[in-house]
Amino acid sequence: MSSEHFDDLETQDPAQREADLFARLPDHVAYAMAGAPGWAEHLAGVDPAGLRDRAALAKLPVLRKPDLMAAQAKTPPFGGFAVPSAASGGRVFMSPGPVWEPQGAGADPWNGARAFFAAGFRAGDLVHVALAYQMTPGGFILDHGARALGCTVFPAGVGNTEGQVEALATLRPVGYAGTPDYLKVLLDKADEMGRDASSVTKALVSGGALFPSLRAEYADRGVAVLQAYATADLGVIAYESAADEGMIVNENLIVEIVRPGTDTPVPEGEVGELVVTSFDRTYPLIRFGTGDLSALMPGRSPCGRTNMRLKGWMGRADQRTKVKGMFVDPKQIAQLIARHPEVVRARLVVERHGEQDAMRLLYETEAAAEGLDAALVATLREVTKLGGSVARVETGALPNDGKVISDERAYDG
Repeated sequence: MSSEHFDDLETQDPAQREADLFARLPDHVAYAMAGAPGWAEHLAGVDPAGLRDRAALAKLPVLRKPDLMAAQAKTPPFGGFAVPSAASGGRVFMSPGPVWEPQGAGADPWNGARAFFAAGFRAGDLVHVALAYQMTPGGFILDHGARALGCTVFPAGVGNTEGQVEALATLRPVGYAGTPDYLKVLLDKADEMGRDASSVTKALVSGGALFPSLRAEYADRGVAVLQAYATADLGVIAYESAADEGMIVNENLIVEIVRPGTDTPVPEGEVGELVVTSFDRTYPLIRFGTGDLSALMPGRSPCGRTNMRLKGWMGRADQRTKVKGMFVDPKQIAQLIARHPEVVRARLVVERHGEQDAMRLLYETEAAAEGLDAALVATLREVTKLGGSVARVETGALPNDGKVISDERAYDG
C-alpha cells in the first residue's frame, strides 16, 4: 500500500489485468457450475474452457434480477446460485424484492477497502457508519470495508438522529459512511442542537445519487465527499477518486455495458445496462445484469489508477428506482393499486426536495373518496418501507404509456 494507491493492482498495465482476469475465468465458471445447480442449469451446454476473452463471455446469457428472484422463489433462498459449501460461517441478507444474498468469505467480502482508501480514509481513522445493518447488507458492506483498511467503526445504523449527533459530538469521527442525504440530516441536526460535528472532514457515500449541489454544499461545510457504487449482490463495483473523473471499476471484476434488454455489449461510450462478473467463491455471479445504466469512459483516470472507468449511475434500465438507498419496484405500486380498487391508474414520481429524495404518488379515480389519501399514504409506506405523499389528479391526466415510476431527479446539475 503506497501513499497514493491501495495496492499495485490499481496501477497495473490494463492488458495484464485483462489477461489475468480471463485466465481465471474458465476455472471460476467451472467451479460455479459444479457447486451451484442454478449455474449448471443457467449455463447448460457452456464449455468453461472456451471463456478466454470478452467475445466468448458475451455469448453467455445475462442473468437479470427478475430471473434471479424467480429462481429464488422456486428454490429458496438463493435459487441454486450460491455454493453451499462456501457459505457457512457468514450471514444471510434480504434486500427489497425480496432478494436473498449470502455473505462471502474473508475480512472484506464486498471489497470496500480500496473505495475507502480512494476517498482519503486511512488506518486509525474513526468512521461513523450510518447505513442499515438490519436485514440488508448495506451497513456491513461499509463496516467491513472500513475495518479491513484498519479504521475503527461506530455502527450507527439508521434512525435516532439525535442519538447519532451525540455520538458525533462525543466520538469526534473524522469520517462518515452512508447515504448521501443522511449526512446533511446529521449536520443540520447538529447545528440545531448546538453540537459540534466539525470533526467529520471526509465521507464515502453510497446507496443513492450524490447530486452536484449537495456535494458542493458539503464542500462548503468542510467535508470532502466521494461515492462508491455498490450493490447488495456484488459489493463495491466502482468508486470515485480525488481526481473526480468518473468511477473506477473495482479490481477482480469483469464489467460490460450491454444494450438494455439484450445480452449484446455496446461500443465504448454508449449508454447501456451494467453487467458484472464477479469471482466470489460463495456467490459467483456471471454476467449479472444490475439493471443500472452507465457507460464506459475512454482513457485513464488522472489519479494513476488504470482500470476502466464508468460515467457513474445514469438511471435504470427498468423502472426499479432507488430512493433513499432502497429500491422501489413497479410490482410494489401494482400491489398498492390492487389494495385500492377505486384507483384507476397511478404513477409514483420521485423528486428532490431540500436535497433529499421524495416520493409523490399521483392517482386517478372516477370520484373523490373520503379518507383515500390517508389510506394510500399508509399503504405506500407499508409496501415500499418509505414515506411519501399522494395527490389525486384528473382522470386521463396520467399518460397511458405503461410507466409506473417516473424518476424526475436531475442527475447533471
